[in-house]
Amino acid sequence: MSETVVLKNIPGVVQIEIKQSKLLEQFKNIVPSLLEKGIDNLNLSMFNDDMKLNLLNALGEEYFRKGKLDEAIRTFILSGNKTKLAEIGDDYERVALYESAIDCYRLADNVPHMMRLGRKCLELGKLGAAIKAFKTLNDSEWLTKVGEDCLSKDKWDYAIEVFAAIGNKAKLSQVGKVCLDERQYGYALRAFELAEDNSGLTKVGDACIKEGLLSTALNAYTLAKNDMMIEFIKANFSK
Repeated sequence: MSETVVLKNIPGVVQIEIKQSKLLEQFKNIVPSLLEKGIDNLNLSMFNDDMKLNLLNALGEEYFRKGKLDEAIRTFILSGNKTKLAEIGDDYERVALYESAIDCYRLADNVPHMMRLGRKCLELGKLGAAIKAFKTLNDSEWLTKVGEDCLSKDKWDYAIEVFAAIGNKAKLSQVGKVCLDERQYGYALRAFELAEDNSGLTKVGDACIKEGLLSTALNAYTLAKNDMMIEFIKANFSK
């Protein structure tokens, strides 16, 4: 169907489209002023929903072109433009800002991109970003893989974070035992506490007493609810 026929058959629709097109052209001329004013200070209540979206997307594009990515993201969130949010995520990924990329993919509800980037980060050893991606996806299987990788690389803080996130108390106790053997008592204490492993906490307390770390020992026994050893420390080592 030709444009001429459309003009004859549905003049009202075409007139609206022409009017909006003219408004957009006018809007483009004042974009620099609107950018200076800032997205938070704009009032677009006089426009219909379609026009608002068009204006917001035009602003977002200009922020994106100028490299003002935070403003572009906020604008595309307002317009619900998930395609553009994913594109910004791709840009962040290209410059290895993986956690920022994951944030954009989350806002875009782009599960495939997040999954791909999570695996890529694991391969690159970017464990923090990998954890963020798989926690966002709530993917217990891949989080377990990341946790195992962290444990094998002595990244105990990440391992504890992962196994705590998926509620794997057995793995938390395993991390605690490894940290205890390595005399990393702070990590051991945290792992056993999250695992609710009173036996492990008591072992941390015992090890700390041998090394004269009385404050840490008291903390461990307190968490383990080991009243006998709490009383022992207070009776013999309190000033």
